[in-house]
Amino acid sequence: MKSMLRFAVPMILGNLLQQCYNIADTLIVGRFLGADALAAVGSAFSLMTFLTSILLGLAMGSGTVFSIRFGQKDMVGLKEGILASFTLLGLVTVILNVLIFIGIDWIIWALRTPTALVEQMWEYLIVIFAGLVGIFLYNFFAALLRSLGNSVVPLVFLGISACLNIGLDLWFVAGLNRGVAGAAEATVISQYVSGIGIAIYTKIKFPWLWQRDKKIRLRLHRMREIASFSVLTCLQQSIMNLGILAVQGLVNSFGTTIMAAFAAAVKIDAFAYLPVQDFGNAFSIFVAQNFGAKQTDRIQKGIRVAVLTSVTFSVIISLCVFVFAKPLMTLFINAKETAVIAQGVCYLHIEGSFYFLIGGLFLLYGLYRAIGKPGMSVVLTVVSLGVRVALAYALSAIESIGVVGIWWAVPIGWFLADALGVGYYLLKQKKLPFTKS
Repeated sequence: MKSMLRFAVPMILGNLLQQCYNIADTLIVGRFLGADALAAVGSAFSLMTFLTSILLGLAMGSGTVFSIRFGQKDMVGLKEGILASFTLLGLVTVILNVLIFIGIDWIIWALRTPTALVEQMWEYLIVIFAGLVGIFLYNFFAALLRSLGNSVVPLVFLGISACLNIGLDLWFVAGLNRGVAGAAEATVISQYVSGIGIAIYTKIKFPWLWQRDKKIRLRLHRMREIASFSVLTCLQQSIMNLGILAVQGLVNSFGTTIMAAFAAAVKIDAFAYLPVQDFGNAFSIFVAQNFGAKQTDRIQKGIRVAVLTSVTFSVIISLCVFVFAKPLMTLFINAKETAVIAQGVCYLHIEGSFYFLIGGLFLLYGLYRAIGKPGMSVVLTVVSLGVRVALAYALSAIESIGVVGIWWAVPIGWFLADALGVGYYLLKQKKLPFTKS
């Protein structure tokens, strides 16, 4: 537990700071620009999260390969994996940027954005998409450093950029009156600070990774290896956020009040369970390194410790969110917006009661990714999100249930995915690679 938490805590703190990018946008926009601007930024956040998840998934899959090679002490394989991964992520980033700027009007239409919010959403998106390169740089080098056992430095760079983001947000939005575009500009600048900063640090601190060696080449089999881990992990992350994006479109159809409530509540929700998400990622790196080093006993002990830690934390956070749902909502929206706050509190009371389910799901994702079965993580994601989207549309169409059906669809999806993941583990336990001596 001690070694796992020592590694996980900086990751958790780092990604909590990363959430501050959009939390700051949401809070400042909601307070200074009103509910319409909050609804536009919140809807854009779901789209940006989906696109970021593609790069995050590729980086996470690459980090698994880096961890295994590092555990095996295969430095040539590690360096060639780094080269292959950087090339792959760079190409994907360029392609995403081109596709997004070509299709931005269609994207806004597909999200069923109310006419009154189209202009503000377009203004926000056209700027925020320019930050994808910064997101690519940060996630790639953060994954590399974590695979080498360093989870503190990514935290430091995120801390600097998060503080910068909040300061610039206040200056651009409240001081310069630049509206939602100012909030996006503050976020993009901060993303580039963290991305370029961590890249320079890695170059200086680990010069042996970049030393010229005739043996190190961009090899096809390394690209395939990175792709075999990364593409499925990317697919998992993308499916997860595509489902959220589909739900966002449904939420938008209920009007500005529900959109604003969802925008604020989702930030609280994500902030609340982010620690167990990052603990699942740390657990995955722990398993991958020990898997590469053939330390199967440590993996089995680590599973027991991880489950206990995740459940305990989830229960504590659930109690906090349930009790303080209304004060948390008023951080993002003026207390006079009673209808918006009431809907947000309803959401948080339902979601916040079941964080132990999503905590277990993140552990299952991490376990199967680390032992070379990322396809199982994809299956669990499809089940979780497929159920969520299907139930959200079905339940919300019933007049007596309405929008509350969207909120209840989430924990039901978590539960069914957990049941499948645990069932598969118990059924295949003796055949899983880390159970072999």
